[in-house]
Amino acid sequence: MDQRRVGECAVEHLLARGRRHIGVVMPQEPCRESFSETRLAGALRAAEAAAARICPLPLRYEEESAQLLAARWSELGLDAVFAYNDEYAMLMMRALQDAGVDVPADTAVIGADDSLIGRLLRPRLSTVRMELAMPQPLAETIDRMVHHPGGPPVHHDLLRTSAVHRESS
Repeated sequence: MDQRRVGECAVEHLLARGRRHIGVVMPQEPCRESFSETRLAGALRAAEAAAARICPLPLRYEEESAQLLAARWSELGLDAVFAYNDEYAMLMMRALQDAGVDVPADTAVIGADDSLIGRLLRPRLSTVRMELAMPQPLAETIDRMVHHPGGPPVHHDLLRTSAVHRESS
């Protein structure tokens, strides 16, 4: 499951809406690095094709950390933010709003996971929906490995992503 696609999908969504200076929230909690670094790599890949700027944004999952980041928002010169997931996006969106940043007019916000609570916010949170591919290709691959060991390698992308546009971007 290539997590780069999550970052690519989010940044492609923001680029399609004219955003070119994009922050990427990088959680500072342990055990999130493998996903966050990979999602950042996908964001960078999408931005490179459009000559957009990506700025990694270290953030702890705390209101104070988000408030400190939001207080520096104008000096960062960002017009969008892709958060690691919907929870970080909601934390960031609230801090930006409290700092007087209009979402989405000044800064677009997109998360990932498509959580229900993101749909209840105002503005409603844009997100990247992630779905596992249908199990049939996986079952066929396992069957092939069992019955034909040593056969040629087969690649299946098990993670499908799609941007869900809502009011925050």
